[in-house]
Amino acid sequence: MTQSSLSEYRPGQRFPGVIGRTTDESSPAWPQPVRAVAGAPNVLFIVFDDTGFGQFGCYGSPIETPNLDALAGGGLLYSNMHTTSLCSPSRSCIITGRNHHANGMAAITELATGYPGYDGQIPFENGFLSEMLLEHGYNTYMVGKWHLMPSEQESAAGPYDRWPLGRGFERFYGFLGGDTSQWYPDLVYDNHQIEPPATPEEGYHLTEDLVERAMSFIADAKQVAPDKPFFLNLCPGATHAPHHVPKKWANRYRGRFDDGWDAYRERTFARQKELGVVPADAQLSPHDPDVPAWDSLTPDARRLAARMMEVYAGFLSHTDHHLGRLLDFLKETGEFDNTLIMVVSDNGASAEGGVTGTTNEVQFFNNAPETLEKSLARIDELGGPATFNHYPWGWTWAGNTPFRRWKRETYRGGVSDPFLVHWPDGIRARGEIRDQFAHIIDMVPTVLDVLGIEAPATIRGVTQSPLHGVSFAHTFDDAGAASRHRTQYYEMLGHRAIDHDGWRAVCPWPGPSFEEAERPFGTPITMADLDDLDAHHWELYHVDEDIAETRNLAQEHRSKLIEMIALWYVEAGKYNVMPIDGSVLQRIMTERPQITENRTSYTFRSGTQAVPAAVAPRVLNRPHSVTADVEIPPGGAQGVLLCQGTNAGGWSLYVKDGHLHYAHNYVQRTLHHVVSSESLPEGRHALRFEFEPTGAPDIAHGKGAPGRAQLYIDAHLVGQSDMPVTTPITFNPGGMACGANPGSAVTPDYRAPFRFTGTLHSVTVDLSGDLILDAESEMRMHMARQ
Repeated sequence: MTQSSLSEYRPGQRFPGVIGRTTDESSPAWPQPVRAVAGAPNVLFIVFDDTGFGQFGCYGSPIETPNLDALAGGGLLYSNMHTTSLCSPSRSCIITGRNHHANGMAAITELATGYPGYDGQIPFENGFLSEMLLEHGYNTYMVGKWHLMPSEQESAAGPYDRWPLGRGFERFYGFLGGDTSQWYPDLVYDNHQIEPPATPEEGYHLTEDLVERAMSFIADAKQVAPDKPFFLNLCPGATHAPHHVPKKWANRYRGRFDDGWDAYRERTFARQKELGVVPADAQLSPHDPDVPAWDSLTPDARRLAARMMEVYAGFLSHTDHHLGRLLDFLKETGEFDNTLIMVVSDNGASAEGGVTGTTNEVQFFNNAPETLEKSLARIDELGGPATFNHYPWGWTWAGNTPFRRWKRETYRGGVSDPFLVHWPDGIRARGEIRDQFAHIIDMVPTVLDVLGIEAPATIRGVTQSPLHGVSFAHTFDDAGAASRHRTQYYEMLGHRAIDHDGWRAVCPWPGPSFEEAERPFGTPITMADLDDLDAHHWELYHVDEDIAETRNLAQEHRSKLIEMIALWYVEAGKYNVMPIDGSVLQRIMTERPQITENRTSYTFRSGTQAVPAAVAPRVLNRPHSVTADVEIPPGGAQGVLLCQGTNAGGWSLYVKDGHLHYAHNYVQRTLHHVVSSESLPEGRHALRFEFEPTGAPDIAHGKGAPGRAQLYIDAHLVGQSDMPVTTPITFNPGGMACGANPGSAVTPDYRAPFRFTGTLHSVTVDLSGDLILDAESEMRMHMARQ
């Protein structure tokens, strides 16, 4: 009101725009609650990990997956779906509808570098489906593997804006990194770490736990708002390594793979033709040069490899069983028919087990494979809590039948994956196959299409980028409909490809196979390499007629190949693909921005959350010390002071039987153990471990720096030992914990969590290189060894 209007006021007068002064003159104006359109379907994504095209039963595999097969029988099976060939990149495409380089996800987050397409930070202008559906009245749940943010942001210090709850999910239960033990997982509930609710001895397994939590999230909301739809992104750890499963599930497959991977391929390929998953005139890709013929293996090697596949098969069937429990729950609650279910794998089967397989995948990441004899000695432990196992790449190749190669590469074995769609209330077709070309960036546009929702222009004030995918909803009830996705590029660790209108060009790096490559996997690409690759090493396939890339037509159709190469560069320019980077080890070792300035001293306190490896002090291959400020009560104390890693590899400083101990678990191959010669007196003391390198690491051969391990009580040397080899590259899982050893025990010398029973004021890790010089004690220790 203006001053003049006030001067003209008369008693009882009403002013325009002013709410009445009493309730009889007013009416409430509640903010409208956000409600979904009546009858809107639930949306369920089930994202498998490292599961190949030829590993679901409905795709011709001998592995039993009855619940997935039932989804295919009641819905649609797509035979021409494509991914990026690696997990974080694919998951970013699935949840945003944008290409992986445009998401900053050129590779897994652990390989992030400082270039725009490679930094591991999905921009907020690339909204998540969870954020989109939240604005339309959906509950949103993320359960299982995340792996969609920089590893350096996974700690309790945050920032939390790229955690699931920061990207539109209302609830989260799972793990943030790329893999975890199925028996002792690194669990996060919403925004905080938790310990698993039970132990393996009590019957715990992560897959069962994830399904239980998914059902509880849905039930919690439905009992209050039964008509409110949900979006559940369910991402089990299966079938990524470690292949962990109760032994009874693995034993169901006893003897079923004794005829080997060549026979598996032939049998699966024949079944795929029977099912119509591949054309009747399709040709099976030839034997891979990197895979030994089954008959060339020794009987022991065949026995070990067959058991590794039995464990894998049991793991997949076990996962299918628990997914069946979720589907039964949806049926019991009346939600099943109106739930749009999409099932996909993030890439082809994985070759990270190496040529012989491994009982401990951490060995792969440290270039330190064990011998066949050592693996064979642990054959009865495979799949159990003591292992971190992965099958040999012969099974990888077989698991991607009929295609060539595997995960990390852009041949079809790396990028062509199983994909199922099921929605009884929305799709009339039942048990049909769809062969239209599609890519996982099409999943979000398809969901929005069937829901009648436009992609938002803004999310929380951030202007949104266009979606890169296109809807394939028009194929649901029309098997003959043309694909609307005509062109799709690929790049992964320097390996490149492009699909366009039924043609496919591939430029493998460092070569078509390890056997044929002149350089090892992970070799950086120079400009000279790139010029040579573009001039001489692109391959061309007419995949409309040759689905398994068996006939290279680069010479016969040179003009088509040149067109395809040019098109790849056009697409690369759109989506931040440049510069092409074929390196791996260099990316792993890249120093990435931390949330604090670099420092050489880190202080930890008991009762706090474990610190992820990406933000923990990097102690490998360098001088360092660990000093615990403790009080030992009368009668003594025991427990872990500080540790990093798990039974798959790590180190621990702890007190046991009145003595100070240090153990270094070198990828389960060797356990180095130092114990103090003197017992710990009661009272307050500084308990210290020091490592001083005595040589250089040999990372190429899986050997970290040798060095001298020393133990001190109040600056007095009480224990010393030379370690001829240490872990060279990484502990994975590699969290650092103070006052206890959560999960599996780093050393068999104690049982986890082995919490410290005295008073632990703090533990300090020092990386400055300043070590204690106690010449008198060192001489005394030297004389004692003589």
